[in-house]
Amino acid sequence: MPNMPAGAEIELLCDLIRRPSITPDDAGCQQILIERLEAMGFQCETLKFGDVTNLWARRGDASPILCFAGHTDVVPPGNEADWATDPFAPTLIDGFLFGRGAADMKSGLAAMVVALEQFLALYPDHAGSLALLITSDEEGPAQDGTLKVMESLGNRGEHIDWCVLGEPSSQETLGDIVRIGRRGSLSGVLTVNGIQGHVAYPHLADNPIRRFAPLLKELHEIEWDGGNEFFPPTSFQVVDIQSGVGAPNVTPPELTARFNFRYSTEWNHETLKQRVREVFDAHDIDYELRWHLSGEPFLTQSGQLTDAVIQAVKDHTGNAPELSTGGGTSDGRFISAAGTEVVELGPVNASIHKIDECVRVDDVIALTGMYYRIIEILL
Repeated sequence: MPNMPAGAEIELLCDLIRRPSITPDDAGCQQILIERLEAMGFQCETLKFGDVTNLWARRGDASPILCFAGHTDVVPPGNEADWATDPFAPTLIDGFLFGRGAADMKSGLAAMVVALEQFLALYPDHAGSLALLITSDEEGPAQDGTLKVMESLGNRGEHIDWCVLGEPSSQETLGDIVRIGRRGSLSGVLTVNGIQGHVAYPHLADNPIRRFAPLLKELHEIEWDGGNEFFPPTSFQVVDIQSGVGAPNVTPPELTARFNFRYSTEWNHETLKQRVREVFDAHDIDYELRWHLSGEPFLTQSGQLTDAVIQAVKDHTGNAPELSTGGGTSDGRFISAAGTEVVELGPVNASIHKIDECVRVDDVIALTGMYYRIIEILL
């Protein structure tokens, strides 16, 4: 491609961006990776669940297993006319590579594969095992991707010791933040039942909006916890409230609301649900509540993996990264649940999911070097 910088990781990144792999369509991205991995001696296994394509690739049969993980799927580009460039035609402008998935997270995938190629060229007889776990369902429901792969691995006794996710964890500069955990995410769907009636005769009706109003106020005023050494305080947010029948003189028969907790390790989903039920039951309200757990909080304590990641970042930037548990959920929650140490190290996240998503070319090259150094330290 004209005006495209040399470098194996950049060429691979461009090949991946050209594939419009909108969730859950892998669009052939994993086949590109398989060809590179098999050439390095990896045993590659495609695991399909529903519409989701997953890849488990492993080189070696000894422990420990160092796994790199990520996803080939991307969010839709939105109105392509709003983009400065074609979102699926990688374009270099002023040192940045533009395209959907450039930062989230095809640059991480490209850096992983090239780092493995570089490492194996020097250390073909490495200790332990190297692996990749790739899904096409991270941006979607996340039910037939990493979750199912981890279940399959567990059923046959394969245990990942260390895992590095290539999610875009950096905030201002590459490597300034490394995620060592994530908050849990628990969502609720509430229905408050009432009795429809004429607004002029409230005693003949039961307005669910009036019932819910004091409860809503209380839920927002509760201090759920104070956080801890690794996590900020738990947050509660209402994201949607609907009621009414479309007429100004009728009180509605029901109200529905959706809310979400992002919670620390001070809770698990069962204890948090129980606390919410206690709050609701203290009010005179007829309600129904359904729950959806996206993932429990997880935390990787200091150990060999975090030490290696910190050292790799310092070697390339001169600075130690901030260790954080902020941000949304990631597939790390499924991998950590198996007892695996998990960290997330990837490019700057300023443009992810946005129009004109992009990544600094020099950062992709430096990220490759960081991944290489992590492998070298651990194996």
